[in-house]
Amino acid sequence: MVNHTHTTKTISLDTYGIKNAQVRYQLSPDELQEFTISKGQGQETSSGTLAVRTGEFTGRSPQDRFIVKDDITKDRIWWGNINIPFEPDAFDKLYDKVTNYLSGKEVFVRDSYACADEDYKLNIRVVNEYPWSNMFAYNMFLRPTEDELKDFSPEWTVINAPGFMADAEVDGTRQHNFAILNFSKKIALIGGTGYTGEIKKGIFSALNFILPVYKNTLPMHCSANVGKDGDTAIFFGLSGTGKTTLSTDPDRSLIGDDEHGWTNENTVFNFEGGCYAKVINLSQEQEPEIYDAIKKGAILENIVMNDDGEVDFANTSITQNTRVSYPIHHIDNIRVPSIGKNPKNIFFLTADAFGVLPPISKLTPGQAAYHFISGYTAKVAGTEAGIDEPLPSFSACFGAPFMPLHPTKYAEMLSKKMQEAGVNVWLVNTGWTGGPYGVGSRMKLKYTRAMISAAMNGSLEAANKDNYHIHSVFGVKQPRTCPNVPTEVLSPRSTWNNDEGYYKTAAKLSQSFRDNFKQFEEFANAEIMAGAPLK
Repeated sequence: MVNHTHTTKTISLDTYGIKNAQVRYQLSPDELQEFTISKGQGQETSSGTLAVRTGEFTGRSPQDRFIVKDDITKDRIWWGNINIPFEPDAFDKLYDKVTNYLSGKEVFVRDSYACADEDYKLNIRVVNEYPWSNMFAYNMFLRPTEDELKDFSPEWTVINAPGFMADAEVDGTRQHNFAILNFSKKIALIGGTGYTGEIKKGIFSALNFILPVYKNTLPMHCSANVGKDGDTAIFFGLSGTGKTTLSTDPDRSLIGDDEHGWTNENTVFNFEGGCYAKVINLSQEQEPEIYDAIKKGAILENIVMNDDGEVDFANTSITQNTRVSYPIHHIDNIRVPSIGKNPKNIFFLTADAFGVLPPISKLTPGQAAYHFISGYTAKVAGTEAGIDEPLPSFSACFGAPFMPLHPTKYAEMLSKKMQEAGVNVWLVNTGWTGGPYGVGSRMKLKYTRAMISAAMNGSLEAANKDNYHIHSVFGVKQPRTCPNVPTEVLSPRSTWNNDEGYYKTAAKLSQSFRDNFKQFEEFANAEIMAGAPLK
């Protein structure tokens, strides 16, 4: 049962320029759910979960994400179509408009923090126009105790006004919605969009600048778990590659499913206090932990339910990006606090729809940096007749939209940490085998789990130590044998039964890697360049 009591402290928002607001401070999730329903902004499902619709935007809007270009950022940010500059004066004017818009309104304020490691803690105040956005902040950020709240001093502020529409011509935005980071003022300003993911990714992007620049700590877009012997495993991967599924393991404790830091003391800590998972086609059988976490206190976004409040997880009529947010304690087997030590294995997950990458392979430090900067996965082709070509998809550091610095900065930090910690790095293909999408089949989850387990318990390395096959196109070390996995599955070439077709397709993917990497070559050192495909 969620505790209804909350702090009796009251706060004023006058210092933010928000005047005469009716401030609802630090409400419990139950109270925020009641407010949401009473305002007609959400409904309850049969399990008691709050269901909301985020409006026009059902996902992030990367082209409307800006960073204020000032003395702190101008020479450090990797400016371009991911990190789009915004003028300080334009920010100040827009900020005043947003705070005027919120003045006199009922607003919901929450004090919380990011980073489970005390040494890296970032205090955050979130000011929301809507109660359900504030409940999302409760779920996703870390929750201070009553004592911590007494003299809480926020370092960063998130101002979130989904109902405020910018005037692009006057305000310097691209259109009416925006998410702007100001590192000098330590403000994330979000307007014109109700998509809650902008709130958490705003702070994630800020930490992706703060931690490497000021704390010499590597921020990562990854999931992480820890075994009974205290060994930590890290899983990088883009959407749909199995990051949440493979890290949520009944035999290992979950540290977190999306955002982590790796410190100089060789610990890995979660930034967040919750999980934000996709729920498209979710089933209790396939992903029981996530399914069971959807209960009172969780928020479902943009799902469709029937008159009895039963959710149809297969219905994508609103969006493919249906989501749930829940506090991490909705999962049973978690690490408390969310910190792991002793990273031993890193897994780069890719869903290779070309079916040419081995299901698991071991990477050298140079290859690891190269694949990390590349951030490869593949989009499967549409199902219409005649379109059977998968498309390669690259996202630097497996999270380009949230990385303010040049990708090679993160890659160099990762290489250094891997070498200092003696970490094994594995490339895992959770995609296709026996041919490309449309011909082959998806790699069986039980085989992927067996390969990851063998990598983690050392039996994969022991069985192949002097006997890895060097892949003739990608140059990676491909194991010839793995406990509980048929030998033929380990060789993508032999699953094809068509050598010519296999090598042709492999060469095509290899060329896609090279073409994509051209944008990074001038910044990459010799070791990273040596990690490229062989041909």
